[in-house]
Amino acid sequence: MAYLLGVDTGGTYTDAVVIDEAKDVVVASAKALTSRPDLAQGVGAAIDAAIADAGVSGADIVMVSLSTTLATNALVEGQGGRIAFIAIGFDDADLTRAGLTDALRGDPVIRLAGGHNHAGAEARPLDLRTLQTALGDLDDGITGFAVAASFATRNPAHEIAVRDMIRARMDRPVSCSHDLSQALGGPKRALTAVLNARLIGMLDRLITACEDHLRAVGIGARLMVVRGDGALVSADIAREKPIETILSGPAASIAGASWLSGETDALVSDIGGTTTDVCLLRDGRPKIDPKGALVGPFRTMVEAVAMRTTGLGGDSEVHVVEGLDGGLRLGPRRLMPISLAAHHYPKLVHVALERGLSQDIPASDGGQFVIPLWDQVPAGLDAREQTVADRLADGPLRLGHAVQSRMESPALGRLVGRGLVIVAGVTPSDASHALGLVDAWDGEAALKALTLFARRRTGAGTRLAEDGHALARQIIDQLTAQTVDCLLQAGFAEDDLDWADPAALAQHPLTTAGLEHHKGVVQMQMSLGVPVIGLGASAATYYGAVGDRLGTRMVLPEHGGVANAIGAVVGQVRMQATGTVTSAGEGSFAVHLPQGPQTFADRDEALGALEAVLRSEAEALVRASGVEEIRFSVSRDISEITVEARAMFIEATLRVEASGRPRIASSA
Repeated sequence: MAYLLGVDTGGTYTDAVVIDEAKDVVVASAKALTSRPDLAQGVGAAIDAAIADAGVSGADIVMVSLSTTLATNALVEGQGGRIAFIAIGFDDADLTRAGLTDALRGDPVIRLAGGHNHAGAEARPLDLRTLQTALGDLDDGITGFAVAASFATRNPAHEIAVRDMIRARMDRPVSCSHDLSQALGGPKRALTAVLNARLIGMLDRLITACEDHLRAVGIGARLMVVRGDGALVSADIAREKPIETILSGPAASIAGASWLSGETDALVSDIGGTTTDVCLLRDGRPKIDPKGALVGPFRTMVEAVAMRTTGLGGDSEVHVVEGLDGGLRLGPRRLMPISLAAHHYPKLVHVALERGLSQDIPASDGGQFVIPLWDQVPAGLDAREQTVADRLADGPLRLGHAVQSRMESPALGRLVGRGLVIVAGVTPSDASHALGLVDAWDGEAALKALTLFARRRTGAGTRLAEDGHALARQIIDQLTAQTVDCLLQAGFAEDDLDWADPAALAQHPLTTAGLEHHKGVVQMQMSLGVPVIGLGASAATYYGAVGDRLGTRMVLPEHGGVANAIGAVVGQVRMQATGTVTSAGEGSFAVHLPQGPQTFADRDEALGALEAVLRSEAEALVRASGVEEIRFSVSRDISEITVEARAMFIEATLRVEASGRPRIASSA
């Protein structure tokens, strides 16, 4: 017998599923808490439980595939390693475009003279001497480098020279923009390289944890990773280009949703611990975003499913809205639920909450806690970060004990942003525990925290809620309302009519009246025109009310809680290679190759030469991912204008795609 193993690591849970390859059915699934900073514990627990439940041995597993939301969550929450950005031939204005300033978050920028023009000719000589000096001045906290040069897609020579120097001097990964996209647009390519460099360490730890455990339990099958467009790639490629795994988990969930439900046209809504991801399924396939993956505030050059990702999940932070009426807002930051914190640290959490409940005035820290995620206090912290970290050296503390002045709050924020600590507080997961909807963790602690939170005052001076149970219902209602808003925005955005502002329309009074079936002088009715497939561990808890509100059929498939892990093993490897041909004048056609431009006198000869190079590149990539039977498709986008009844060539972009199922291991 041969079995497929799918693994999905999310912000809260790691899922594993075993599928019978011949029968195409799920035979076992399991969940484990995602463990930080050592991801191996959660990965191993999920894999072991799924294999044991299936009653198979490691030798029976012929293919393993991994999807993850870690990269997506990191970008939404502003996490990731500290990097240095090498900007070649960029001016001041370039560094403010495409969200580069926000993405850099104050990390060092090394500007060098150099770069090329649109034809691939050197604009200025590359200043490697400045780079050599700057590398020596960097501190030890740098985890990776991002390199971007002007017009590197027309000639990557300067990016390659900088990459080689950094690798020769520094034991750190280097991300070059031309390796991630062949599109023009220097600042956007630079942004993609910066985010890629920031994510490398995080994804490498996950892949290593997975590979180590597979070996330990006797699984010799190749490990694949789901890319953001739903395709599979080898683990080695994913290590080099972790940015391509943003929306990996959601892309896998789309494949899993279609496989589980049999639906071909629907909105797929996947709720995790940190985010809610919504995508349109048409004719059984997800839509690909032509502008590049959008995650949080960042528009990258990564090809991915057209997913609307919102910082709303089961572990979203609960905020009180300012104003006389109060009200709640959820996200975008993920917290560790109080119920989970109490599960791990019962004495600390219960004692602190009971002390808070015994006082008339709620504590200023709101009953929150700070949980360190390190094995030992990390190096390279500034003075205030070090002060907070030293207090946490012996373990978790109440927020008010970990941060003892306003000046230290930003330091805590930086520690959270780097994934070194996590704050525990009230979340929708706690509301679900308090109401008895789930019982995975400590429901008693959840109710205590909610009762304490309910004592907060609105702008009118009244309590936020009567008691913990009342607050829990408010939180669930707010999650329903924000989920409905996510789905309405996606509905307007994907509708056949070109609606101008989906976000505004989703909250328009006419939309609200239509959902409420207003009947007066004017009668209103509105609903979604396609069903919603609800995925995620908590979908069954929350999404019934969402379907009722939207007046649509809510599909909650069996095994929907592990749809990402299922989708991870039902996809195919697809690798693309893209290149351009430009013309400086009649009879001169430049093919832009990795080793630099090559000029041909004939247009068709130039196009043929480029296609041969791209075909070879795409074939090598899919073979490296274990594909033996390869299918090719070629697309040509040729721009020409007519001058005096003659066609004049301007530019051509060629894309070669190679695809196929990865070779599976021989079963015992």
